[in-house]
Amino acid sequence: MIGRNDACWCGSGRKFKKCHGAPGAPGEDSAITPKPAGPLPNPDHVEGMRRAGRFNGELMDYIRPFVVPGVSSAQLDDLVREYTLAHGHTPACLGYRGYPKCCCVSVDEVVCHGIPSPLQVLREGQIVNVDLTTIVNGYYGDSSETFLLGEVSPAARRLVETTAEALLLGIGAVRPGRRISAIGAAIGPFVRSRGYSVVRELTGHAIGRVFHGSFAVPHYEEPDGSNPVMKPGLTFTIEPMVNQGDWPVSIDSQDGWTVRTRDGRLSAQFEHTLL
Repeated sequence: MIGRNDACWCGSGRKFKKCHGAPGAPGEDSAITPKPAGPLPNPDHVEGMRRAGRFNGELMDYIRPFVVPGVSSAQLDDLVREYTLAHGHTPACLGYRGYPKCCCVSVDEVVCHGIPSPLQVLREGQIVNVDLTTIVNGYYGDSSETFLLGEVSPAARRLVETTAEALLLGIGAVRPGRRISAIGAAIGPFVRSRGYSVVRELTGHAIGRVFHGSFAVPHYEEPDGSNPVMKPGLTFTIEPMVNQGDWPVSIDSQDGWTVRTRDGRLSAQFEHTLL
């Protein structure tokens, strides 16, 4: 935990109480006002992030065969927890800001942050996003995939394939010296050309020794001056959320986490952590 007189996590050089701990200051998840990227990470950071990303990828490889019709999202969560703990690591989502489970399982119109439940049994024809984040020796690895359960509709398949392509386009835009906005400039027009929309209320983010770091990674076009320059050694996520219909979303008023499309149409997401 950061004390009020400790240096702020965002790298500003100010005390936490004068920066993000001040009344009314944005929390560590703020995607509203991107902040400067700060100094380059050191070699220990780079190696720590490589290890976290590698394990998180192995965890996704492990869970992938279990994402099938007839399995409950709670069973997937149990498998994620058991595999992570058996390898000596920590499920990052469990307890994060009160989140009750180890991973997020988001089905059909759920954009993200779907809470696993024994009552939610996966069915043929659904699309299901599994979002995994792991803490490995103090560093966070973060990724997600959207799965097709059995025979899905052509429209659902096209949405998922487009979202995967959008992630690859975003990754292809990453170059030292470019601004983070180059990622959204690559993703946004492509998604619209396919007749879909990119979620704007949720973005990618800086990541390292904190889950959600000091700047946001929008997946839509944004003015260049409002976000940092990509520097060698920076680590951040790209995680486009693509909707069949309009981009506005809503958060479940009961659980406070589940994000859904407002129009009830499908949404898909893919995520990788980039160095």
